[in-house]
Amino acid sequence: MTGILVERLRPARTRLVAERIAEAFLALDAPRWLVPDARRRESVLAGQFEIIVDHGMRHGLVFGTAGLTGVAVWLPSIEEDSAPPPRDYDARLAAACGEWTDRFAHLDELFAANHPHPDHHHLAFLAVQPDRQGQGVGSALLRHHHAWLDANRMPGYLEAASRIGVSLYSQHGYQAREPFRLPDGTPFWPMWREPR
Repeated sequence: MTGILVERLRPARTRLVAERIAEAFLALDAPRWLVPDARRRESVLAGQFEIIVDHGMRHGLVFGTAGLTGVAVWLPSIEEDSAPPPRDYDARLAAACGEWTDRFAHLDELFAANHPHPDHHHLAFLAVQPDRQGQGVGSALLRHHHAWLDANRMPGYLEAASRIGVSLYSQHGYQAREPFRLPDGTPFWPMWREPR
C-alpha cells in the first residue's frame, strides 16, 4: 500500500495514541501475563502506555497516520543528550496498573537489562489498528523515521513482541538477538538496525 501519510503528533493526542497501542497489543502474548484480568487488560495497558507516550511527546518523536490507524513512538537514546526518566514514573505506574504494578516493573527491568548502550533511537511502540494490519501502515511508519536515521547515521533499536513483528522488522533491516523472556516464557526479541 502506498501513499500513506505520516505526521508528527502533538501532546493533545497522547491518550488516543495510548489507546491505539493498547488495542493493537491485545493480540500479543505479553499482555495476558501483565494483566491476567481480560476485562481490565485494555484499560490498564492504555494507562501504562500513556506514561510512555507522554514521555515520547516531551522527549522523543511520536508519529501517526491519518485517523491514527498506525502510531510509532521513538525515544532517542543519546549518551551526551539523554532525556530524564518519565516524570513521577513510579507513582503514575502504580496508579495505572494497580495490583499488577510489580509485573510492569519486572518488564521494565528486563527491558533495561537488555537495552544496548551505543547511541540510537529506540522504537518504544509501533502499533497498527487491528483491521488495518498487513496493509503497509507499519512499514510506512518505519520508512518515515528510518529516512531520518539513515541520513543522520543513527542506529535503531526495538523489542519485538511476536514472530510476526520479528519478520516485519527484519524486512526493514533489523537483526534479532537472543530473546529474553517473561516469567511465563513469553519472549521479546531485541532487534538492532544499522543505518543504511
